[in-house]
Amino acid sequence: MQTLSFIDWSILIATLLAIVGYGTWQTRGSKNVQDYLKGGNTSKWWTIGLSVMATQASAITFLSTPGQAFNDGMGFVQFYFGLPIAMIIICLVFIPLYHRLKVYTAYEFLEKRFDVKTRTLTAILFLIQRGLAAGITIFAPAIILSVVLGWNLLYLNIVIGILVIIYTVSGGTRAVNVTQKHQMVVIFIGMLVAFFIIVSKLPADITFTKALKIAGASGKMEILDFSFDLNNRYTFWSGIIGGTFLMLSYFGTDQSQVQRYLSGKSLKEMQLGLIFNGLLKVPMQFFILLVGVMVFVFYQFNEAPLNFNPTATAIVLNSDKKEVYNALQNEQQVLFNDKKELIEAYLVDPDNASIQKEIKFVNQQNKANKNEAIKLINQVAASQQIKVESNDKDYVFIHFILNNLPRGLIGLLLAVILSAAMSSTSSELNALGSTTTIDLYKRNTSDKTEEDMVKASKWFTLLWGIIAIGVACIANLAENLIQLVNIIGSIFYGNVLGIFMLAFFFKSVRGNAVFIAAVITQLIIIALYLLNAYELINLPFLWLNFVGCVLVIISSLLFEFKRITKLDKGILAFLILIFGYFSYLILQNT
Repeated sequence: MQTLSFIDWSILIATLLAIVGYGTWQTRGSKNVQDYLKGGNTSKWWTIGLSVMATQASAITFLSTPGQAFNDGMGFVQFYFGLPIAMIIICLVFIPLYHRLKVYTAYEFLEKRFDVKTRTLTAILFLIQRGLAAGITIFAPAIILSVVLGWNLLYLNIVIGILVIIYTVSGGTRAVNVTQKHQMVVIFIGMLVAFFIIVSKLPADITFTKALKIAGASGKMEILDFSFDLNNRYTFWSGIIGGTFLMLSYFGTDQSQVQRYLSGKSLKEMQLGLIFNGLLKVPMQFFILLVGVMVFVFYQFNEAPLNFNPTATAIVLNSDKKEVYNALQNEQQVLFNDKKELIEAYLVDPDNASIQKEIKFVNQQNKANKNEAIKLINQVAASQQIKVESNDKDYVFIHFILNNLPRGLIGLLLAVILSAAMSSTSSELNALGSTTTIDLYKRNTSDKTEEDMVKASKWFTLLWGIIAIGVACIANLAENLIQLVNIIGSIFYGNVLGIFMLAFFFKSVRGNAVFIAAVITQLIIIALYLLNAYELINLPFLWLNFVGCVLVIISSLLFEFKRITKLDKGILAFLILIFGYFSYLILQNT
């Protein structure tokens, strides 16, 4: 296990305590609902933009995304292609409506448009999915740091959760916004430092340009995939279509994001904040993926472990499969030497197609070798009834940090990871507390003063913090943590977005039809996810956003067929055709 130096501990602890202390001190004494839930509507556009980015950029982003690029290249950036489109639509449609109605939560609007049960259902769907996600944003860095550093997982979950709860309960929305600005500064500085150190640690004759060529020869720089192949999770079309629906729902209807821009000083500040996020988010994700690609290039000249998860490796090496695993490690050593020679030949003759082909072939062999190791780890873990993460994508970046960065910078990068965990979790707890207070508690009580509502919101935020810690303590790792969060969101987001689309654009649809359609749609989406999980159909999770949104709209329009307008009937016919063709593609790919 890795040990931290005194300077690393000092930087890590000082950074976290400074953020928590500053957020608590700056926002002490919020006495009314306006201040506590909407930050007094004082936020400037840059605060909103950074807060929105910090909410989405959890620790999972900085742990999993570089590992994603290390294994699969830059193609994951396509996932975010729909974000700028979504930002424009939200700025033109969602924000002006929320601002005009002066709502505290997005779901208040649904009662005004439909009825209380539709509002309550949508709020509950949000609470379920965001409550689970909050636990995962605590658990993600905790499980990885506990494995790599030997820290106690239970204590880590509790410490991260308590740090977030302190300033989120104390200062509400303003505390979240204030701390997230500083957390994003720490994050940006940390990632830039990491990038330049990775490049500096490459061999002296390997410039950044040559590093990109090496990555390209290994297939890591293939950014765009225009195929409409459902077997490929990340394509241009899944990003533009599925990603747009996901981002519309996340930024337009998820209270953890809506609450960030509802704190804006004016309509213009809210819109500028989201536009700022839309312009900066894709380049930021591209840069984080590029960090992962540079880590990949680094390990073309430096030996890498067969599996980056030290616990997984230890389990096999302490079993009767040790010799088999050692044979795989020896094979990896041979492949490493072969690859190194090929790369040197490629740098001399970069236009030689046969060398590039050989490099890709060796990469495929290396990947097959690692997959054999994963199978072996899973076999041993199953025989010993041990739960262990054999897919090591989430451990790549943290392994590089701990083994290659100088003292002091390790503490800074760990502070980045934990700051990201805290920033995302604080937004989620803040939104969970607000939604529970406004959409459930206040809606079903009367004669409550401003002070009573603030106290209730604080207690609900504390409760959700405890629940999130509980989820973190019992969570299990998925194939990749960043995918797990997006999967949870995709199961619920499409349906919720469809409800809001009906509210915005289909004036003849009433609450009963929407409520029934939403319940049916949610059950269908859960069923589709389970069918895909058991490989009975082939439907990547991103498309669940599209399916859920279209399905709830179609169902609602069919329930109200007799009273909807001719235009709505035309839209219904078009959506049925689109949905039918999409269903045909799913069946063809199953």
